[in-house]
Amino acid sequence: MEEITRPDPEDKFLQIEVDGWTTPPRLKDLQQDETDAKTDHDKQKGKIRDWLDNLNIEGSAKIPVVKGRSSVQPRLIRKQAEWRYAALSEPFLASDDLFDIDPVTWEDVEASRQNALLLNHQMNTKVDKVDFVDTMVRAAVDEGTAIVQVGWHFEEKEVTKRQPMVRMDDDPDMAPLYQEITELEDTNPSGYQYEVPQELQMAHEYFKETGRPANPVITGYEDVTEMKTIHNAPTLEVCDYRNVIIDPSCEGKYREANFFIKTFKTTLSALRKEGGKYQNLDEVDVSAASPLADSDYETDNSRDAEPVGQARKPVVVREYWGYWDYDDSGIAKPFVAAWVGDVMIRLEESPFPDDKLPFVVIPLLPVRHSAYGEPDGELLIENQKIIGAVTRGMIDLMGRSANGQMAVRKDALDATNKRRFQQGKDYEYNAGVDPRMAFYMHQFPEIPQSAQYMIDYQNNDAESMVGVKAFANGISSDGLGQVATGIRGALDAASKREAGILRRLAKGVGDVGRKMIAMNGELLDDKEIIRITNESFVAIRRDELAGDFDLRVDVSSLEEDNIKAQELAFMLQTMGNNMDPGMSKIILRDIARLRKMPELAKKIENYEPQPDPMAEKMQQLEMQKIEAEIEEIRSKTMGNYEKGELDDAKTKTEEAKARQLSSDADKKDLDFVEQESGVTQEREKELHGEQARANQDLEHVKAGLKARGEAGDKLKDYVNQGAA
Repeated sequence: MEEITRPDPEDKFLQIEVDGWTTPPRLKDLQQDETDAKTDHDKQKGKIRDWLDNLNIEGSAKIPVVKGRSSVQPRLIRKQAEWRYAALSEPFLASDDLFDIDPVTWEDVEASRQNALLLNHQMNTKVDKVDFVDTMVRAAVDEGTAIVQVGWHFEEKEVTKRQPMVRMDDDPDMAPLYQEITELEDTNPSGYQYEVPQELQMAHEYFKETGRPANPVITGYEDVTEMKTIHNAPTLEVCDYRNVIIDPSCEGKYREANFFIKTFKTTLSALRKEGGKYQNLDEVDVSAASPLADSDYETDNSRDAEPVGQARKPVVVREYWGYWDYDDSGIAKPFVAAWVGDVMIRLEESPFPDDKLPFVVIPLLPVRHSAYGEPDGELLIENQKIIGAVTRGMIDLMGRSANGQMAVRKDALDATNKRRFQQGKDYEYNAGVDPRMAFYMHQFPEIPQSAQYMIDYQNNDAESMVGVKAFANGISSDGLGQVATGIRGALDAASKREAGILRRLAKGVGDVGRKMIAMNGELLDDKEIIRITNESFVAIRRDELAGDFDLRVDVSSLEEDNIKAQELAFMLQTMGNNMDPGMSKIILRDIARLRKMPELAKKIENYEPQPDPMAEKMQQLEMQKIEAEIEEIRSKTMGNYEKGELDDAKTKTEEAKARQLSSDADKKDLDFVEQESGVTQEREKELHGEQARANQDLEHVKAGLKARGEAGDKLKDYVNQGAA
């Protein structure tokens, strides 16, 4: 809870106390920072004012008017600046996609795509991109520095709408309809919002929550009051250098500045509309805080025009963005304070989540140990003054002559013929007077060649100094040698200088984009609908924007684009018909993009050549022929393979027969040897003897079994008799 306190009865400063802030900054401390930095700020303002005077030929650069003398001053600096404006702004405005975001890790691929869509959408629709880029470029070119403040504007209002009261009756037949509505919501959120009836939207939400399709039945209507968001997007403001004080102790590194103090004009009515952001407004002395009473606030508008009415009268507000250890943690944290006169009207933590001050400083030509840059005009002041002095001398030489006047010798004409001469009629001159000597026509004197040489020299020097070709023959083959190498060197030097300036501007715009990413993650609505084309929409959720990204600003100069396009065209011409059609399409697409023809690039990217029916038929027949030939070769191969297997089988059969014949031959040889040696007869004798012994043993066994059988029969008879 914030409360207003006066810490000291004698303290004239009205403070705001914030809960949890044990050591809040006092207004006198903040004003002391402003006082300490004012000396450096005024010094820089003097430099920039001198540059602008020479740019616009006003103030200290204006030539005093002397009767009978010329006061003309050629605008050399303005001429060079006019060439700079378009060359530096067009690369930012040539494409709708200003930002290109690459993920650092694979987990951030989707988030980087979402952020790129959102940032480019905001720059094209929520922010006046053309006005922002033009103002930024002109501030940098004219003043040497562009100071951009990144903010956020949120506005909503209370609206009353008539809403149906719906009863949900379960109906399974409605399921296909809700599936179609789900597809519409995903592909065309705007169409879903405005084309689908409200009762169906309510039933669709019921279906998503419960999974049960229902038929919505309207039972009545009721008036519902809700808050409608009118505007919720970042803001970009190119600040007036006169009303922004940068901490001079940052040593040229504005990111390390401890504070920025911005002075702006507003009204009490506008402050009250900010929804409680500002306090103590009833304590403000409007008369003492008006722009008329504040000599430090500078504006190009008339200070005398003030509307009637306390709420409408303008007041000067000083807004302090800086760091302060307000909780005794030993670490200074970002905060914002504002005051009018001696009344503090705002004191709170910085609402921006990146823990940095919401300012980006972009120099045109960087100056060491200074947060500010220099414009081209700083390099051209002397050239402009010399050209002006020589030009005025040439004009005075011609203007002070009696060009076109006719002088007549007094005794050449009498009164009558003098009158006829003045009337343009034929006349007679006096005798003894040579008319060639009596009449003299005054003419402009010849201008010395040294004057024109001096002007050309200064123009050449100016163009070579800043690298801008402005139709004064400063960068030409005459000055660098009439060879291609000299011309290419001049163009390369100019393009490199311009590329360096573009790189600094792009770096500043990239810093602006990073601040916008941080704010989108915290301050954006839960769901932002972005129209990609007239038929395609995408929904971006705030919680899906987090991640680590490499943000790049897509800028390039016309010269660089032309060089790249020529190289690609040469590559395409060199490869000719041997290049793959897909590769040719890629190169043609890139050439169209470099030539700033996005529609043609899109058509080339999506183009699919339609095949010639005759060529397609010939290709099919050729393919069938090749397939038939392959099948024939495959059949022959299979036949050869089967023949080989048959030959293998025959070979194995012959080998088996050979082994059998060899075995039979060995057996016969063995039988012959055994016959000759008596082994066969001896073996047969042993076999017959063994057979006889076996038969004898068999007879003995049979006789024993017969005797045991007879004894068993007698035993059975005895047992049977005893049982009886």
